[in-house]
Amino acid sequence: MLEAAGWHTATLDVVGSLGAGGPARAAEAVFRRLLAAPALYDAFHFDQLRPGGALARAAERAGVARATPEVARALEAALGRPPVGLVLSVFATGAGVAARLRREGRCSWSVVLLPDSTAHRMWVHPETDLFLVTSRLGAASVRRYRPDAVVEIIAPPLRAEFTCPPSRAAARAALGLPGDVEVVLVMGGAWGLGPLVELAVALAGSGRYALVACGRNQVVRAQLARIAADRPRLVALGDDTRVSEAMAAADLVVTTPGMTCHEARALGRGLLLLDVVPGHGRENLAHELERGAAAVSGPDVLSVLDAVGAALADPEVRDPPPLDAAAAGRRLLEVLEALTGTGAGGGCRDRPDWRA
Repeated sequence: MLEAAGWHTATLDVVGSLGAGGPARAAEAVFRRLLAAPALYDAFHFDQLRPGGALARAAERAGVARATPEVARALEAALGRPPVGLVLSVFATGAGVAARLRREGRCSWSVVLLPDSTAHRMWVHPETDLFLVTSRLGAASVRRYRPDAVVEIIAPPLRAEFTCPPSRAAARAALGLPGDVEVVLVMGGAWGLGPLVELAVALAGSGRYALVACGRNQVVRAQLARIAADRPRLVALGDDTRVSEAMAAADLVVTTPGMTCHEARALGRGLLLLDVVPGHGRENLAHELERGAAAVSGPDVLSVLDAVGAALADPEVRDPPPLDAAAAGRRLLEVLEALTGTGAGGGCRDRPDWRA
């Protein structure tokens, strides 16, 4: 979207900037272990991240200190000598790195786009020029830490594939699915969280078609591929499957709270949310339920099957009105152009964007 509007952009994985190999793998391993112990992750999130406890501040300082030099080198290699124009951060560590770059004069503007329903302390820095949030709840959470923050509430911008999705009939034809059956899409985020294999088998056994996306979880993908060979109603989606096509084919999306919820709402698909992500996941879950067109279930298979049946029988959940994803993208562009002083459609040609 930004490239199409004339912006010169580059994208950086901040976790990868912690160092290929050891540090990045260690950071992911720690996070996975915390997620696997809900009480421990809740304690870290609500006792440390939210108020900005000593442990969370120390972890952030270490991450920002390690990542910033790598970001700066990659920035110069991709976009030329600093300062660049805009750093748009969508990850808490990225927000800290961007704040440091702004403080050091390596960028002209630092913007945070908050994908979660609420901000914790590590998201909010005095050097951030603008916070983009998706609700009044998000705005209030930012101003808890910085009452003078400039905050803009926008609909979350989505990938281009969600601006003009296929019809349900066309999507099912493309995936080789019958047009007259109930289809449930099961997703577990990028890490393939939740009992995806068990849910897929149970849903396929209930007479429905189960489409399953497991993100980058290669272990789960291999399991599903083996099982799907003997179960025609179970479809294991590959890396190359367009998520918008799979959602368009479905009658219901079973997923964890996150960006998937915004994508499903853009297509007018109801949500059954799995309560499997502690900490920020609990906050996201509560907010999605408040928005409507969503139900919730625990992760055990019998509970999910009962919840799927109830959701499909509830018109409010099964048939919500679609949202305008293209309008969300246009609004984001307007906000960034207003901040940087560029004309409509003119982009930031002399001061490139850097998304961290």
